[in-house]
Amino acid sequence: MRNKAAKSAVRTSVKKFITLVQKKDPESEAALREMVKKIDTAARKGIIKKNAAARKKSRMQRFYNSHSTKAAQ
Repeated sequence: MRNKAAKSAVRTSVKKFITLVQKKDPESEAALREMVKKIDTAARKGIIKKNAAARKKSRMQRFYNSHSTKAAQ
């Protein structure tokens, strides 16, 4: 049950982050930090593998960089 809750929290934070970035919301940077924190916690506890966590973080950072308002200017 605990693993399921942690995986769900990661998925929820990813979805929240993606919607904020697509809306170009200034809170997206904070959502990125929160998402990375949840992914790192899940990886540290062994709920997701270390390389899977690194891959998710890398993909989300690339997504943020390509859609952020700073990159568009």
